[in-house]
Amino acid sequence: MSFPEKIVLASGNSGKVKEFAKLFAEYEVQVVPQKELGVGDVPETGTTFVENAVIKARHAARETGLPAIADDSGLVVNALGGAPGIYSARFAGQDATDTQNVELLLSRMHNEADRRAHFMCTLVFMRHADDPVPLISQGHWHGLITQQVSGHGGFGYDPVFHVPSHECTAAELDSKTKNSISHRGQAMAFLVQQMRQTFA
Repeated sequence: MSFPEKIVLASGNSGKVKEFAKLFAEYEVQVVPQKELGVGDVPETGTTFVENAVIKARHAARETGLPAIADDSGLVVNALGGAPGIYSARFAGQDATDTQNVELLLSRMHNEADRRAHFMCTLVFMRHADDPVPLISQGHWHGLITQQVSGHGGFGYDPVFHVPSHECTAAELDSKTKNSISHRGQAMAFLVQQMRQTFA
């Protein structure tokens, strides 16, 4: 059995599309964003990263008839009991901007001594919509929440996520370094490892 020729990515995020396309290029796999196939977003009704990723992958696979990959990611802050978690993209409201989410996080953390946090990425690969054994891969990226914004790269909470190993925020890392150590980079590497074993 070999890698599928085409996989639908349950995301319209252009950055993610490029990352996955590059990741699977050596296996001659075409990664197609779902919107190019006329597939819209599905409500994320799960209560965990895994549940939401499964919901998105299943929806994309069912609508297209293709194998699908979905990603659900977020920031988990110890002092906030795991928040914003699965609500990271809409922490400050349904249509919140990155800036609004970051500002709310910093205000909530204002008097907190425990600044520990981690980014979490869950990837799910489903061969078809009714796949009973989807491949699930997770990555964690541990760091600290800063007192203020620093850096102009990345997106989301990157400007307030301090990376101890590099003594800077995620927004101050170059993209190559970030991709090699980030939660998504870890999860993607593990997913490919699982797929190699599955399709060997």
